[in-house]
Amino acid sequence: MFQDDYYVVFPEGDVQEVPGRIPLNSLVDMNGRPLPLPLPTNKMIAFRVQRVRTAENKGISETFHHLELVSAAELLEFVKPQRPL
Repeated sequence: MFQDDYYVVFPEGDVQEVPGRIPLNSLVDMNGRPLPLPLPTNKMIAFRVQRVRTAENKGISETFHHLELVSAAELLEFVKPQRPL
């Protein structure tokens, strides 16, 4: 039997298990879930998957998604445009 485990690694070093693989450069929330685009606002905590590393041992494969914090200014490009009143 072969087991696949997936984790996110936060900038401060904390590790949390997630249900599956996350594509490189994806935006995720604090629980490692992908954020739906466009974003409703840039005033949120979001991370970008900057690196993916896989370690394989006997019967187990561990995939680590290393995250970086995305600033509010960077999130502006992912926010849906506001309609004029």
